[in-house]
Amino acid sequence: MTVTAPSPVLDVATWQSLAAAHAERADAFTAGRRERRSRQQKHAIEDFLFEYYPVTPAALRRWHPGVGVALDTPAPHTEWRWYRTADGTVTLDVDAFLADRGDALRFIHGLLSATLGRPALTGCFGLHEWAMVYRETDEHRHPLPLRLGPDGTDAVVETHKIRCTHFDAYRFFTPDAVELNTLRPTRGSMTAMEQPGCLHAGMDVYKWATKLGPAVPGDLLLDCFELARDIRTLDMQASPYDVTSYGLDPVTIETPEGKAEYVARQRGFAERGNLLRARLVEVCERVLRPAVLTS
Repeated sequence: MTVTAPSPVLDVATWQSLAAAHAERADAFTAGRRERRSRQQKHAIEDFLFEYYPVTPAALRRWHPGVGVALDTPAPHTEWRWYRTADGTVTLDVDAFLADRGDALRFIHGLLSATLGRPALTGCFGLHEWAMVYRETDEHRHPLPLRLGPDGTDAVVETHKIRCTHFDAYRFFTPDAVELNTLRPTRGSMTAMEQPGCLHAGMDVYKWATKLGPAVPGDLLLDCFELARDIRTLDMQASPYDVTSYGLDPVTIETPEGKAEYVARQRGFAERGNLLRARLVEVCERVLRPAVLTS
């Protein structure tokens, strides 16, 4: 006979403590965003984390125990989508979640697993951001000046080989830059092409965590957000934009020293990203193949 393994149960005091710690950590991550919005002030680096990945500070601070963990009630989760309550506890309703999000979950599992199985490619030097403003005559994507000016920016693009593997970066290349990329990533080729050295693939670990919703425990979600925040900082430091107004030094990828710094940090992010990918793959597999006891 095969039966579903019982979920560990957190008593009210324990899960309330975890939820409070999660909210405090999330609030620290979003303090700048919330304060700037009250003054209608933009931030070219941090706004990306809330606009490209459209998760509000309020949603980020909402704590979930993750798949396979039950909470003693009373708990607000009893009123939340994809939870079920029975015998005084509330837990993720795996069947309901799979019915609604099964296709997305299987895609995420396949993409993250494939990415984990590939080596981290370095040598792109963050040139995707440069390709997004190459020979651009209109307003730039970000309200910051170009560190080398338009001509200097174009010269960097023209004297380097562009090797972008990430479709959601490549699709923002200017028309003149599209043909300069040595690859042709598409939406359909994501699973076949994404690799852990890509900064945007590393930031997207957070995107996939958000799409897995309440199946992801709160600490993992915030770890993914923190990685995206740190990568985004390098992404803009190595970009053609002048970020000194934010108190940041540029990573001058047009120089040997800047290239070396970029690659070293890129490798560190690839390692961090793979650790989080592995945890998200485990979440997917716990939903797709719940633990069973056989007797």
